[in-house]
Amino acid sequence: MTYNPNWRDEHSNLLVKALLSLENEDDAYRLLDDLCTVAEIQAMAQRLEVANLLTQNITYNAIAGQTGASTATISRVKRCVNYGADGYKRVLSRISGECKNEK
Repeated sequence: MTYNPNWRDEHSNLLVKALLSLENEDDAYRLLDDLCTVAEIQAMAQRLEVANLLTQNITYNAIAGQTGASTATISRVKRCVNYGADGYKRVLSRISGECKNEK
């Protein structure tokens, strides 16, 4: 069964196709550089790191100290991890070996 978010439209379909077309890290960095501001990239990277730490049962205070994320951001990410579309869980499980090797 295909996931169908309420924000899906022809523009988001193009974005998803663009993401799926990426062949390597260089492609990903280039697309992110063209598509997003530095602040947007940093915010998304921070949320992903928060999700990664939450799945390791790290405390809010430790996550805030390590990532600089506010408790509101941590809480929102936790809600998505626990009750969202499983995007964080699916991606983190696929890259878990890489995340552990970076520590």
